[in-house]
Amino acid sequence: MTTKTQRTGDRSRKRGRLLLGACAGTVTVVACAAAGELVAALVGTASPVVAVGDAVVDRTPQALAELAIALFGTADKIVLLSGIVIVLLVVGGVLGVVALRRPLWAYAGLGVFAAAGVAAVFIGRGGDTRTVIPVLAAAAVGALCLALLLRAVPDETAPAGVGTVSGPGRRRFVFTALGVAAAAGTAGVLSRVISGFGAGASSRAAFVLPEPASPLPPLPKGTDLKVPGLTPFTTPNRDFYRIDTALTVPRPDAARWRLRVHGLVDRPFEIDMAELLDLPLQEADITLACVSNQVGGDLIGNARWLGHPLADLLRRAGVHADADQILATSHDGWTCGTPTEVVMDGRDALLAVGMNGEPLPHEHGFPARTVVPGLYGFVSATKWITDIRLTRFADDRAYWAERGWAVEAPIHTMSRVDVPAPLSRVPAGEVVLAGVAWAQHRGVDAVEVRVDDGSWVPAELARVPGIDTWVQWVTEVTVGPGRHDVEVRATDATGRVQTAERAEPIPSGATGRHRIAFTAT
Repeated sequence: MTTKTQRTGDRSRKRGRLLLGACAGTVTVVACAAAGELVAALVGTASPVVAVGDAVVDRTPQALAELAIALFGTADKIVLLSGIVIVLLVVGGVLGVVALRRPLWAYAGLGVFAAAGVAAVFIGRGGDTRTVIPVLAAAAVGALCLALLLRAVPDETAPAGVGTVSGPGRRRFVFTALGVAAAAGTAGVLSRVISGFGAGASSRAAFVLPEPASPLPPLPKGTDLKVPGLTPFTTPNRDFYRIDTALTVPRPDAARWRLRVHGLVDRPFEIDMAELLDLPLQEADITLACVSNQVGGDLIGNARWLGHPLADLLRRAGVHADADQILATSHDGWTCGTPTEVVMDGRDALLAVGMNGEPLPHEHGFPARTVVPGLYGFVSATKWITDIRLTRFADDRAYWAERGWAVEAPIHTMSRVDVPAPLSRVPAGEVVLAGVAWAQHRGVDAVEVRVDDGSWVPAELARVPGIDTWVQWVTEVTVGPGRHDVEVRATDATGRVQTAERAEPIPSGATGRHRIAFTAT
């Protein structure tokens, strides 16, 4: 007769065994991911997790994508990758439990993972079929690790103390799991080391920018007002906003870089980095802005860029009269459609290789990218560029145009209050108000502010090197104790006043006036 104590012991051993099974599945998934990362680093391609993430990004409904950007901002990629990892760990734990009774089902589950990874490679925009190699390697390592761990899981039917969950068998499993986890950790570290010292990383370290053919003079005195808390005129590279669809930063090798110019042209050609650096390079001060920038947002930055005029490359190719779109493709397969006439109208549209006196950072497009003043980045700024095809808007749609965004997106006249900081507390009396305004390729003619919906007061504008950058503004007002609201508006050089009408970023950029509140004490 089975006693109550025996039944309690049996249930305890079963629960313990299920826990070990879940642990086995979770450790297996970790080993899979680490193996995929290592092989991807050796092959020089995306890891399985990134390949799946790219496929998810490309097929996420527009409304959901916008919600993610609104909730997480520039951390949306981290959130997505973290979510994928959490799902994998949970599913791995379930597979481990299933494997205790139905091992073949668990191995079939690993096969489904591998098939999903392979499918993600072929449906992804990158088109690098080498990514199949780390996917298959990860699946093979996962199968081996799962088999090893399942053999170490104690038998619940064995006599107590002999290879059971509570006896030496548990210690054997723990040592096996720790060994697999240690191997996975080592593989993960090696993948980071290999990636950090790969051709792309060393390529930028050895990259030497040539002198521009016609260097720009230093910025005019008075460009930066030096007001505490005010955004600096020149954005340091480390602080420049980064918005793109790449889940991991591409690191192409400049020595192997090629740019193909083709499509509706008379003379298609390819150019490598050595030839590009031999061409006359020019500098230009240009402010870039992301179309996702909300009113008062910080997805905007200003830099001094170094590059070769895009218009010269197009003239070399001989663009057909009906080619109204420059369809550019990045290293990761993202596409950008830029109006041809904009690039050819004389503005400083560049194929850039330098940013604020140094080679482009990897995050900002090394070894080469496009910079076109006056347009939001999604129709003008292709990082890690590899291909330019002249085409027609009627025939081809770029990445964001396919998702309902505008095909021509000139930057709106906008302004922002930086000082005082929103919801800050300042002494009553004379209060400094300051911020930035922009209307790239039109220029800002005036900035006005008002406090508590009173009369508009003109602000003092800083000097600027040209019409393609933002401008700092400052003024002083007298306020008494209490809560106060500040609103700002800009007028561009065409006479157009910044609209008060609120619009969301889709499809061609947010509009409205920035308004902040502060308390005087």
